[in-house]
Order: sequence, then structure tokens, then C-alpha cells
Amino acid sequence: MEIVKILNKSTFDNPTYATEHSSGVDLKAFIDEPINLKPLERKLIPTGLFIELPIGIEAQIRPRSGMALKKGLSILNTPGTIDSDYRGEIGVIVVNLSNDIVTIEPGERICQMVFTRYEKVSFENVNKISETDRGAGGFGSTGHK
Repeated sequence: MEIVKILNKSTFDNPTYATEHSSGVDLKAFIDEPINLKPLERKLIPTGLFIELPIGIEAQIRPRSGMALKKGLSILNTPGTIDSDYRGEIGVIVVNLSNDIVTIEPGERICQMVFTRYEKVSFENVNKISETDRGAGGFGSTGHK
């Protein structure tokens, strides 16, 4: 298991996995008072968390399905990537996709953070790339007919 160093300036406990097989940890809104988001409004919500990731590990910020279904809230720039050399506070861009004003409460779980390994690549210039059955087919091209 990798160790991630955390500087927690919030008033909440460190993030934890909700179940034994959870792939992500929930992050909470570190705000002093409730924030109301109008329909289609977005705000950067602080978490009070700063992390130091091992080289070769990235953190991804993803929406929580419960917030999407119950409140119509989602995360912009998703998945958001936190690189291993970033040392600033983790902020989450929350957007209200509902038709109603939605309130985010202090300490509310606003997103999940998942950790994954990454690998660097190098590019080789070529005159042609291999062909496949799919070819240049894009969005929806692999669906069944």
C-alpha cells in the first residue's frame, strides 16, 4: 500500500475508505457556512486538504453518484487530476445541473478522490499508423446496430 502524506487544515478527520472495497475516499466541503448554488452556477469549494503524492501516483477527483442523483450536483473538469508535484489545497469545482437552488453544507461530502498509477510515454514520429476494424470511428462508433 502506498503512503500519501497529508496536511489537513480542515476541521474534519482525514479522508477514509467507506468500505473495505471502496476505490475512492470522500472529500468534504471545508466551508464556514452553507453555499447556495443557482441552476448552472459553479463554485470552487475548498477541502482544507494538501497532499504529497509519491512519484508515479496521481489522484483523480470524481463526482459522487449520490450528489448527482439526489441534488443534481456534479464536478466540472472531471476527472480532475492532481499531479504528484502539486502542493496546493485541493479545491473542487462543483456545478449545479438541477433546475433548483441547491445548498452545500459545511462538512458535506462533495466528491471522491481515487488514486492511480501512471506511466510516462515518449512519442515516435512515423509516416503511418496501423489500421484496425474501427479505424477513425469516434463517439458511438462501437455501439451495436
